[in-house]
Amino acid sequence: MATQLQGKTIAFLVAPDGIEQVELTEPWKAIEQAGGTPRLISTRSGEVQGRDHLEKADTFPVDATVDEVSADDFDGLALPGGVANPDFLRMNDKAVAFVRAFFDAGKPVAAICHAPWTLVEADVVRGRTLTSWPSLRTDIRNAGGTWVDEEVRICTAGPNTLVTSRRPDDLKAYCQEAVEVFASA
Repeated sequence: MATQLQGKTIAFLVAPDGIEQVELTEPWKAIEQAGGTPRLISTRSGEVQGRDHLEKADTFPVDATVDEVSADDFDGLALPGGVANPDFLRMNDKAVAFVRAFFDAGKPVAAICHAPWTLVEADVVRGRTLTSWPSLRTDIRNAGGTWVDEEVRICTAGPNTLVTSRRPDDLKAYCQEAVEVFASA
């Protein structure tokens, strides 16, 4: 096992349902393979429901809720996508505040597919360049960000490093860049 992330703990914030499963499991494995410790954080305790697009997939046990942790407990934040997942998160004030706290603390954040919706709600995309699922383009622009159509985008034009990616097909590049960014924090 690599030790690139040895001693680092990465929060994976998800809603109780609507998570694009592969956007959770592949980055999770990448963090573990690099020697890091991923922790699953949600707005409710118990289990969360993964999805393969709209079909139910596996469930995953929650390690802690947003009520029980803070950004200070982690070295970085990963935000999986799925259409419903970030939509649920952006309606939860504590989840939004949790995300914003990583930016305020200058800690790296990685977000894929629809996950930047939560970043828009946290008001942290202004002046940043990022990518996402194409349907978020207007939301990102309206929030003051610059949207690009790229496999993965690293933005350092803010208080932290932000890694974004478009879709599951980009996971290999996204995971590689996220691990490198988390390692350098």
